[in-house]
Amino acid sequence: MGTLSSELAPFADRASERPRVYADANVPAGLVAFMRHRLAWDVLFVLEEPDLRRARDSQHFRLARQLRRTLVTLDHDYLDDRAFPIRESPGVIVVTAPDERGLAVLLARLDRAVLRVTGSGTPTALPLEGRKLHVHPDWAGLSA
Repeated sequence: MGTLSSELAPFADRASERPRVYADANVPAGLVAFMRHRLAWDVLFVLEEPDLRRARDSQHFRLARQLRRTLVTLDHDYLDDRAFPIRESPGVIVVTAPDERGLAVLLARLDRAVLRVTGSGTPTALPLEGRKLHVHPDWAGLSA
């Protein structure tokens, strides 16, 4: 028998029709609202969880994977493969833009290009598992 999250993860993948993301404390609340309401993502926002508010980045990285959620952050530290090994990645998206409007534009592009790529528009569980993606204004999308 595994942990609660390992036992429930397969059911969470099947139950959700929306991209499942884990937004760390660096993500502005307005951007979380955009993800939830405009993009219709299932967002776990750490600032709304008292036990997670002050957790270390390494804990967020592990927990995102355990909860089968793609980690969304503005924190470039997650791009360090020594501290956050790619093979253990739940899928990390580091977003960089000059302002919140620019961040929202990039997330909307990301939604179309990465998180809803199946023919039906239905998201796949952990579409970036084992990968990291740095999305910025010059981002051209995913390469094959």
